[in-house]
Amino acid sequence: MPGHSVSLANHLAAGCRHSVGLCSDGTVVASGGDSAGEGAVGGWSDIVAVAAGNVHAFTNTGKSHTVGLKSDGTVLAVGWNGNGQCDVRSWNSIRTVAAGWRFTLGVCQDGTVVATGRSTEGQAAVNEWCGVTAVTCGDWHSVGVTTAGTVLAAGNNRAGQLDVVGWRDVVGVSAGYLHTLACTVDGSSLAVGARSSGVDIVLTWRNVVQVSAGSHHSVGLTGSGRVLAAGSNSHGQCDVQDWRDVIAVAAGARHTLGLRADGVVLATGSDEHGQGNVGSWPHLL
Repeated sequence: MPGHSVSLANHLAAGCRHSVGLCSDGTVVASGGDSAGEGAVGGWSDIVAVAAGNVHAFTNTGKSHTVGLKSDGTVLAVGWNGNGQCDVRSWNSIRTVAAGWRFTLGVCQDGTVVATGRSTEGQAAVNEWCGVTAVTCGDWHSVGVTTAGTVLAAGNNRAGQLDVVGWRDVVGVSAGYLHTLACTVDGSSLAVGARSSGVDIVLTWRNVVQVSAGSHHSVGLTGSGRVLAAGSNSHGQCDVQDWRDVIAVAAGARHTLGLRADGVVLATGSDEHGQGNVGSWPHLL
């Protein structure tokens, strides 16, 4: 079996209107919007990572997609395929995946990156990337971390979300609508892009082991299991101050998920489409 760049963060995915969870037995659960079949993951097995596509600006039909990485390095995708974002069946030797608005990325075992789906804003211009260990998809941009701890970016730079040149010692990244977040080896946080997404506050965070960018908010996980949040709180997506013993987080468009050490999934924010209905999920660990 090929190796995978898999962490606990790969157990949770939050889109615009749906949420996805990876169970310990390799099966997958989903809640929320299913207008394009993005929740049709009930038959999946041997999955080692999941990703959820977004819905740009909340204004279209709400159709999205879901991606799963199998233990053999192949990839599954269900849901909206209007731009070919689900055309991943030919992919193999993949170590990690990411899903954005109308596009999907995969990191190959050799550190190169593959892309499918929308490329209008240049977000799919990743074919020359190499030495990549992880990728993340925003709505209009793509970001990757290299083995050297530097960061690559492609796509729309409307709010400066691609201004990552000079970032060093990065161990994790996350791309939102118009912002990009990262955490470093020493627990510091980096952020660029739309200030309304809380980037100025993110820069003050310390002891951070994971970051996750929603459409207009930012979430960070500390080494002590506490969760930080900044940016838009229009639907309570930043109301995470009481969460404890969290080991992974995922920020969606207007909701936030947290995986607790006991395998229970927490949710806050918009539940308009049932994306916060994770109470019935089995423990993921």
